Amino acid sequence: MAALAPASEAELAEAVRSARGPLVVEGGGTRAGGRAAEGERLSTAGLTGVALYEPGALTLVVRAGTPLAEVEAVLAAEGQMLPFEPWDARPLTGANGVPTIGGAVAVNASGPRRIAAGACRDLMIGVRFVDGTGAIVRNGGRVMKNVTGLDLVKLMAGSRGTLGVLTEVAFKVLPKPEATATLLIEGLDPETAGRAMRAAMATPCNVTGAAHLPGATARTLLRLEGFETSVAHRARVLAAALAAFGAGTIVEGPGDWAALRDAAMFGGREGAVWRVSVKPGDGPRLGARLGDAEVAYDWAGGLVWALAPEDLDVRVAMAGIPGHATLVRASAAAHARWGTLHPEPAPVAALSAGLRARFDPAGVLGAARMAA
Repeated sequence: MAALAPASEAELAEAVRSARGPLVVEGGGTRAGGRAAEGERLSTAGLTGVALYEPGALTLVVRAGTPLAEVEAVLAAEGQMLPFEPWDARPLTGANGVPTIGGAVAVNASGPRRIAAGACRDLMIGVRFVDGTGAIVRNGGRVMKNVTGLDLVKLMAGSRGTLGVLTEVAFKVLPKPEATATLLIEGLDPETAGRAMRAAMATPCNVTGAAHLPGATARTLLRLEGFETSVAHRARVLAAALAAFGAGTIVEGPGDWAALRDAAMFGGREGAVWRVSVKPGDGPRLGARLGDAEVAYDWAGGLVWALAPEDLDVRVAMAGIPGHATLVRASAAAHARWGTLHPEPAPVAALSAGLRARFDPAGVLGAARMAA
């Protein structure tokens, strides 16, 4: 059955009001949200274009179905960027879709720069969406000083289309760095690398990426961005500050950060891929518990990417380690067995159920996506 494809916010609202069963909201078809719920597909692909862009005010307002590449091109023309560095699920899922800005918001897609600039939700300043009753809701604004009212903006980030269908999002943007360099330290074990990354984050060097790739050729990567002379100076200062962890090599240029952002090293390989958020100090401890699973650490150890056998329950391995694990890629059987999202504590689950009852009382927006 062809997906519903409204070409305007008004048409989308009418489609939701007219729904006679569950709707599954789709962006660009990259499968970033993992297992989809069953129901009639509702595409936001027709809601495209930049509604407002004020480079001097560092403000961008864009419709939800707009491809990320288009958004990034518009910003790059003015020397600006989305600070949260949204990740692209296609290397992992093998999908042929097109990442959209609405899809990034729906899963709160945030890359290595999150440790310095914040997550997607932190850079959002306004949203428009259609709730499960077909009502058009606006919250926040198109300028950064607008902070009045209930903060539905952050509530929509990561809601995966279950509270409303995004139609428009306003962001704070930032200047694109003139230069990038990475301090590379080789041969560290995960625990030592974790200490090195946390030490780097405690320096005044403004590290915008801290990652560790274990293995026979273990690499610890620390990224610096900004003006060329500043990056060169800070790289030398950082190398000196971390000399106790080994001699570092300064590598100029963008490096492998895009591949790390997308966990591309696990693309096309057998096994389930998990994305686990923990405290940075707990990352290596969790990695040690995962046995034969292959792992990579981002966010100074606070994000653990794991390629594991499908019969391994990563959440059991997390016992005693606070955090949450999302099953990003796996077979339908594994998604059904383990659940795509981490089970919520009872008080949070009750709050989530209350929100869905308020915004989607008839249950038409695919709440099964959020089921653990």
